[in-house]
Amino acid sequence: MQNDLDAGSEAPSASESPEVPGGATRVAYLIGGTGLFVAMATDAVAVLGRHTGFTLLGSIEVVQCCIVLIASSAMIFATLKGSHAAVHILTERLSAPTVQRLARVSAALAAVLFLVLAGAGLWLIHDLWGGHERTELLHIPITPLRLLQVGALLFIAALFLRSLFRRSAP
Repeated sequence: MQNDLDAGSEAPSASESPEVPGGATRVAYLIGGTGLFVAMATDAVAVLGRHTGFTLLGSIEVVQCCIVLIASSAMIFATLKGSHAAVHILTERLSAPTVQRLARVSAALAAVLFLVLAGAGLWLIHDLWGGHERTELLHIPITPLRLLQVGALLFIAALFLRSLFRRSAP
């Protein structure tokens, strides 16, 4: 079997056509790109302000909120592309049916992990629902960010479950 880390295997060949992104991939790009742009712009204005004598209060809060968008979309994108970190030292020495079985077990465990994380997020939302949680300076509500994160975790779990029940290897 071919090692994914062989020299030159990262770059697609010139004969390969670029992959057209699907709907979920585009949404992940849009959400993550928006979060990254807002975080970058906020930090740039805050740094410029420090050097010119005015302060942008709450810039750290805005960046922290953007990190939820960036992290959620990055996890979704990595799952859609099948590009989570993996070590192939053992699996490249196994037979194809064994690799497929292990990939299914891995998908099942990953789905369970993301479902547990989503459950924990829902638990936090439930416990703090009446608390009207907000950031200190800008009073940005935390609940919508938690709901977005839980939605992303559930979507990732669904992607792993889909790969678990496909006929071919995930």
